[in-house]
Amino acid sequence: MTHPLANIRVLDLTNVLAGPFACHQLAHLGAEVIKVEAPGRGDLARYLGASPELNAQGMGISFLAQNAGKKSITLNLKHTDGKDALTRLVKTADVLVENFRPGVMARLGLGYETLRDTNPNLIYCAISGFGQDGPWAQHPAYDQIIQGASGVMSITGHDRPTRVGYPLSDTIGGLTAAMAITAALNAAPRGCFIDVSMLEATLATMGWVVSNHLIGGLPPQAHGNENPTSAPSGTFQAADAPLNIAANKDAQWQALAPVLGRPDLLADARFKTRERRKANRHALRAELETVLTSQPAAHWIARLNAHGIPAGPVLTVPEILAHPQIADRDLIARFAPRTLDHPVDVVTTGFRMDDTRPNVTNPPPELGQDTHDILRDLGYGEADIRRMAKDGAT
Repeated sequence: MTHPLANIRVLDLTNVLAGPFACHQLAHLGAEVIKVEAPGRGDLARYLGASPELNAQGMGISFLAQNAGKKSITLNLKHTDGKDALTRLVKTADVLVENFRPGVMARLGLGYETLRDTNPNLIYCAISGFGQDGPWAQHPAYDQIIQGASGVMSITGHDRPTRVGYPLSDTIGGLTAAMAITAALNAAPRGCFIDVSMLEATLATMGWVVSNHLIGGLPPQAHGNENPTSAPSGTFQAADAPLNIAANKDAQWQALAPVLGRPDLLADARFKTRERRKANRHALRAELETVLTSQPAAHWIARLNAHGIPAGPVLTVPEILAHPQIADRDLIARFAPRTLDHPVDVVTTGFRMDDTRPNVTNPPPELGQDTHDILRDLGYGEADIRRMAKDGAT
């Protein structure tokens, strides 16, 4: 069960994050993913990341992060022979994923209607910022553009719109595409067009916020580290570091005050009910922090959790990656790409199947490393393969 997509072939025509991330999830689940890249440059992510040296080698960290387990073929989709090769590939494929602007593939003569005639069972997934139609369909979109347009930035931070600290909308768009593709693979007969809008995918994950507006008539606002649905629920200061406390249930609040040595707060009119605690959350925070700042965060986390009160640390990324909760559960995989002089560690999947985490075994590919073998398997002769390379088709 760790490779339920074995024998599924996916053509990955995507760049940067949302599309590559979607196809990376399919690869972990056992699909054969062939990354179709432009000759000479490939995926833009090959040149993005924190290491200038890796960027110069076309193996940027942004590329390494979500392309392990894939094959790479270079095809010039503006060249007749490149189009022919892609068409042959489509005949062998179950899925094609692209994240060009709407209409680009059609203008190349490789749109869904054309490729459906080649392979009626093809699942064609188009990922874009705003979807295939609508007034914004042709607008360029990166993650930050979607975070701003979706309202995410308006409810993040404190006094001004704030971007979430990682490419949230790109990642959500990729997960949405992977989910839709796996669902489509279960249909009989197969064959459909999937239109993934990063904007809509992001909004779909904002159910509570959106519903507070649609149903409750409340305009969503930024609350910083506070949980707008409960109090005390948020980030609090201990003697040495912040910690999170989420006393979301009345029973948890009634346990929290005595544990902190402040049972008097239970009788305080400002904090008697959930709504009163929410209305006076800042005063409640001040009262609690008079006690919390007397001991380290670890002390309070252990004590509160022992009494059934949810509490946890506020960690850095290096700290959580080194913690046994992550370090001992095989989330991180190590690969040794042939062109690099050191191994690379990357995150795999966020779940296990039958106590085994789905995971690819091959490192991220060099640009075009599988071009010759794939073309040969498609029926091209050696002379054809050499000619196509010389003519700029591959």
